[in-house]
Amino acid sequence: MNVNDKVSYVEFAASDIEATKKFFTTVFGWEFEDYGPDYVAFSNQGVDGGFYRSDLVSSYGGNGSLVILYTDALEAVQEKVENAGGVITARIFSFPGGRRFQFTEPSGNELAVWSDIGG
Repeated sequence: MNVNDKVSYVEFAASDIEATKKFFTTVFGWEFEDYGPDYVAFSNQGVDGGFYRSDLVSSYGGNGSLVILYTDALEAVQEKVENAGGVITARIFSFPGGRRFQFTEPSGNELAVWSDIGG
């Protein structure tokens, strides 16, 4: 359901859409809908969005926005990210209210995962 004045959709660049789809499916169980060879959409993941073919990337240190996912199993998800070919850019660290780690997915976009459980 679209809500007035709230985040509705987010788009990421992806140089390798197939590798990016495989990564998010393997690690987070996301499902995708293809819209031709240069765009793929995801839904029901907290906010809907998509990946468009481009060599651009979003990184936290490079003036990009940091999209942060939530989990109740932080260590297990970090391991899944690594096993699926993600690169950890910041190992699990604590902050007021929880813990998180940051990673890049196969197309180079940096995201984070956080939890308020454990640690």
